[in-house]
Amino acid sequence: MPSDSHVHSEWSWDTGGPRSAAAGTMARTCARAVEIGLPALAVTDHLDVEGWLVGAEDARRFPALVHDGRLRPPPLEIDGYLAAVDRCRAAYPQLRVLTGVELGEPHLVGDVAGTVDLRTLDRVVGSLHTLPVGEERAEPRGLYEDHDPADVVHAYLEEMVVMAGSGTRFDVVAHLDYAVRSWPTARAGAFDVTRFEDGFRQAMRAIARSGSALEMSAALLQPWMPRWWAEEGGRAVSFASDAHVPDALGVRFGEAVAMVEAAGFRPGARPEDLWRR
Repeated sequence: MPSDSHVHSEWSWDTGGPRSAAAGTMARTCARAVEIGLPALAVTDHLDVEGWLVGAEDARRFPALVHDGRLRPPPLEIDGYLAAVDRCRAAYPQLRVLTGVELGEPHLVGDVAGTVDLRTLDRVVGSLHTLPVGEERAEPRGLYEDHDPADVVHAYLEEMVVMAGSGTRFDVVAHLDYAVRSWPTARAGAFDVTRFEDGFRQAMRAIARSGSALEMSAALLQPWMPRWWAEEGGRAVSFASDAHVPDALGVRFGEAVAMVEAAGFRPGARPEDLWRR
């Protein structure tokens, strides 16, 4: 099995935080990795600097973080996070545990070295979760209610081009299909990726020019993604469960490997290496 390059622990704000009932997720996730035969994983907890508008569902899920309809994520407690990684490395020497963050909207935050020194981390995953709404931002799932669904997807892919060209350091671009996850099937019908092929390919070209790898999100992986990525000049991929609980680790990795190999990508010398063409 390849390494899982996008995993969350109790140090991510959306798992409840290190003082929640879910505390200890990192240790349990590492135990699960050993159990299922993963050779390595990157614990990429959330580093979100900008807030965004949310609906009633998120307000109920994160009441302490939502004020006046805006979610304001807390800073990553980097010292506690790094200490937890050290404990897991000591407890599971047969598992390669990489440090990392999922850096939200990197094109907006720029240099966040004052919060976390990205240079000291093994893996920085850049992600796009929100789009502009006037002077605020909101997730695609909230925008689908009042906007044409096709316009939301096009806007997401256009913003991804901007993010890829921003010059901010990230090794991997996460879940390029993030907006598709909340596609309103009941109102708009089944999602047809061919309607958005040009947009996906333009985003892939921009990511390839940046030198970043593209994440293959195993839970949502479709054959077109690694194939188009290779055709648009993509040279490297990572595998990701985006697991927020241990049982989600490495889900569908066998199928993901088959799709990625069919597109010409091969593993590196070390388990934690990106797969390359």
